[in-house]
Amino acid sequence: MILLKNFINMFRITELRKKILFTLGVLIVHRFGAHIPVIGIDIYKLHQLIEQSGGLSGALSYIDLFTGGSLSRCTLFALGITPYITASIMMQILSMSIPTLEQLSKEGEFGRKIINQYTRYLALCLSIVQSFGYSLFVERSGLVVAPGWGFRLLFVLSITVGSMFVMWLGEQISIYGIGNGSSMIIFAGIIARFPDDFIKLYAAVIDGYMDPVIAGGVILLVLAITAGIVYFEKGYRKIPVQYSRRIVGQRVYGGQSTYIPFKINPVGVMPVIMANSILNAPVFLFSTLSSWIPALQVVSDSLRYGGLLHTVLIFVLIIFFSFFYAALIFNPEELASNIKKSGGFIPGIRPGKKTAEYFAYILNRLGLAGAVYIGFLAILPIVIHAIFALPVPLGAIMSGTSLLIAVGVALEMSSQVESYLIEHRYEGFLSSGSLSYKRGR
Repeated sequence: MILLKNFINMFRITELRKKILFTLGVLIVHRFGAHIPVIGIDIYKLHQLIEQSGGLSGALSYIDLFTGGSLSRCTLFALGITPYITASIMMQILSMSIPTLEQLSKEGEFGRKIINQYTRYLALCLSIVQSFGYSLFVERSGLVVAPGWGFRLLFVLSITVGSMFVMWLGEQISIYGIGNGSSMIIFAGIIARFPDDFIKLYAAVIDGYMDPVIAGGVILLVLAITAGIVYFEKGYRKIPVQYSRRIVGQRVYGGQSTYIPFKINPVGVMPVIMANSILNAPVFLFSTLSSWIPALQVVSDSLRYGGLLHTVLIFVLIIFFSFFYAALIFNPEELASNIKKSGGFIPGIRPGKKTAEYFAYILNRLGLAGAVYIGFLAILPIVIHAIFALPVPLGAIMSGTSLLIAVGVALEMSSQVESYLIEHRYEGFLSSGSLSYKRGR
């Protein structure tokens, strides 16, 4: 009864209720589109292929994880939000290297609108290229009713329009809903795979392919990984800040102590999303071209989820994007300058340049620890699969990156909901572990 009242509290706030319902509505529309197949695909043969091979083979199965199964079903949303995320990463890198784009990024809202428009154009180009490669893949697999350029053009048009629509849905969530739109779309795709993975696990035990003890160990391991993610994501280091006492007129300001919290993983799930989006392009390319160029088959096999090259690349990319994204969102000099202007200082550290250097030192150390933690989490399930040789593919629940994205997005969304609750005199999820209704003044 108390739990029910606690969740009802979220819907007592009109603005929060509208945001939650809008986000749920958009995600429902996205899941409907993820089950509409493209015209020209032989659905019967597609189902046979999936049943015989257990889904897409090789590297494409890894991409399929982040589209919620849309890629393996040849649906309108087969590419999901990945072209837009890849384009966003490329534009961020270009904004740091091309003077014109760098100047635009410093022109406030006007510059951001122009860069966002460039990002959309780049996402459109990436969608066309990836959808054309996917059309060649389904033709080669014998899944097309009437192969030829007519099918290819229709397929590319359908998939590209679907990808642009998903991009638009993500933007609407960011504006009118809860959480980051792109992250929420990926979150919904990953969560949609969880029931199927648990059903596979249960069926493997019933059919005798897996020992019940091993199945129980898998579930406990998933819970342990999830708990570990929550523990590290909520961990932070406190940097003490002392404010000098100031007398203005008859009032005394300052003279108080506070702290700045630096999280162990200060960049959240973005390095994981960036690394996966960047890796998806070569994975898709080599998987498609390997049938025409046999020499590329070795590279395609190495890029399979669990392959040596894939494991090394995902680890290195996550570490790289952890530092890259931290450099984008944190400015130690600006933070040190703001503290100095407010009359604050860190005990034992001179204000100004020395404080900025100290912040940079702390961020680098925490960033390295957070990057290694995320990278290790990404390859941990691969090691577990290799050691225990699980007889069924459990792409979502046994993927450290998917669990990190799911848990990270859920925590971020909970934080936003909590801010609304506290603002309207309710207790939040994270402050008390429950939602206790408090009578307003």
